[in-house]
Amino acid sequence: MLRTKTFNSLFRPTLLRGLATLSVPETQKGVIFYEHNGTLEYKDLPVPVPKPNEILVNVKYSGVCHTDLHAWKGDWPIPPKLPLIGGHEGAGVVVAKGSNVTNFEIGDYAGIKWINSSCMSCEFCENSFESNCPRADMSGYTHDGTFQQYATADAVQAAKIPPGTDLAGISPILCAGVTVYKALKTAELRAGQWVAISGAGGGLGSLAVQYANAMGYRVLGIDAGQKEQFARDMGCEEFVDFQTTPNLVEEIITKTLGGPHGVINVSVSDKAISQSTQFVRPTGKVVLVGLPPSAVCHSDVLSHVIKSIQIRGSYVGNRADTREAIDFFTRGLVKSPIKVVGLSELAKVYQLMEENKILGRYVVDTSK
Repeated sequence: MLRTKTFNSLFRPTLLRGLATLSVPETQKGVIFYEHNGTLEYKDLPVPVPKPNEILVNVKYSGVCHTDLHAWKGDWPIPPKLPLIGGHEGAGVVVAKGSNVTNFEIGDYAGIKWINSSCMSCEFCENSFESNCPRADMSGYTHDGTFQQYATADAVQAAKIPPGTDLAGISPILCAGVTVYKALKTAELRAGQWVAISGAGGGLGSLAVQYANAMGYRVLGIDAGQKEQFARDMGCEEFVDFQTTPNLVEEIITKTLGGPHGVINVSVSDKAISQSTQFVRPTGKVVLVGLPPSAVCHSDVLSHVIKSIQIRGSYVGNRADTREAIDFFTRGLVKSPIKVVGLSELAKVYQLMEENKILGRYVVDTSK
């Protein structure tokens, strides 16, 4: 750390020359880990300097996503960078910008999301599938993320946040909200049709229920019984307790008058994912979102064909999806059910997440 501070003190004026900036400190508070399952260290860290195409955001709040837990544990075959500052739901204020940035001004509200940057020139980017770009850089995974007071993002991918927006409330929209909104679009439902949300009481599920309501769908929530009232408060018309229901498949088919037309799987249960192929209505769509480690979606081929169902994967949304998801929030159609804690308490949030004790979404205040 001494070498980094020395580097900053000697060369920082040169690095910032040509940037439009507000007053930016050399060091900040953040949470970093150096190995998987290692200590989550809340400590002083150097403030990053934005590249010519980047903005530097003074992150005020950051949502905590299950993906952050996976990154820390090293659950996925795609390795994250180490050491790593996690987080990818950061909302704050632009305090510096690179010389090539034209779409943000100092003082603007901005959001840092999962897709930190993409090449914008491959076939996927050309067709608005930036999340599938082979050279995409991910916040809190391959790019240091938002569990710090200052973070960088490519200005093209950073989210525009209207002035005066509640930054704590909107932070989960930047990943959880965009992700479930994109999943609902992927299901291609019509107003009045049934959609089942598996994991309806969690961070993604509680937002998925609200977006589904705002889009005119009828919602059945699936989760543990202690989350039923919360899920209904979010907008579930029907609810099924997966822990106590004797025959979950039959119960869901009965309550949705033949099975939901679409299923959004945001839970991290491979059993729930496979069950959804059984209770989805003929010609319906099963959308996979949650990523339990090493999970497999089982679908009986005979019934899969006879029912003519579709299984679709839905990753995070693109820039248009982000703009639309934010618009639902700023118009008051979707609210973030959040609990705000200090960034220094991140390890406790991870523990609650592992124990499945979280209703809604936790958001960390980077000033604490």
